[in-house]
Amino acid sequence: MFDLSGRVALVTGGNGGIGLGMAEGLAKAGAAVEIWGTNTEKNARALERLKAHHDRVGVRVVDVASEAAVTAAMAATIAAWGRIDACFANAGISNAWKSFLDIGGADYRRLMAINVDGMLWTMREACRHMQERAEAGDPGGSIVAVSSMVFDQGAARNQDYAASKAAVLGFVNGVAVEFARYGVRANAILPGWVETEMTTALQQHEKFNVNVIGRVPQKRWGKPEDFAGIAVYLASDASAFHTGDAIRIDGGYSVY
Repeated sequence: MFDLSGRVALVTGGNGGIGLGMAEGLAKAGAAVEIWGTNTEKNARALERLKAHHDRVGVRVVDVASEAAVTAAMAATIAAWGRIDACFANAGISNAWKSFLDIGGADYRRLMAINVDGMLWTMREACRHMQERAEAGDPGGSIVAVSSMVFDQGAARNQDYAASKAAVLGFVNGVAVEFARYGVRANAILPGWVETEMTTALQQHEKFNVNVIGRVPQKRWGKPEDFAGIAVYLASDASAFHTGDAIRIDGGYSVY
């Protein structure tokens, strides 16, 4: 049920953090995996990690904030692998806990360009490919976008990030309805507090660990590998009737 042999998955922002955790899970399950990232050194390190599972892996330097770059990269990825069966729009950034009074300017525009526009361009081009394939007699596909539990958590000093992640859900729900006729399903993943480069400062903050991570019923930070299972599930036939959902992976934080 969870065998991904013969399938191709794309993971944007797949060179670290949650993206790499998902990419490794997909590779272990047998999928060919391509990751997109802007940092060539991180790309190279991630590629070596994925090669430990098999050699059907690839990497591409892509800035998802550029519509033209995403369109070209998607075409190149499809040409290289022949198809894309599962697309994980994961690339995202944060603006380091700025006060609401300081939000704006180039930093704000860059965050929205990556977290919202980049997600849109990636999902749009993957949907275009999957629709064309369906019209040629080969329906199916899985679109997954990484949102965040903060979209409805009242994220003080992080409102721009929370707003960008709320936008993800609007796009995902609409895609789930519009492309169901082509056998395509679309879902969002809502991570909780996870040990990544984005949260490095908070991981070292004693008060945060006591007051916030202490609220997590599992009493720990999430890890990138905690997202391998959900990635494999959403890319596999096991999720054939699962679409239009927002799936929380947060150790129970949201319900406590």
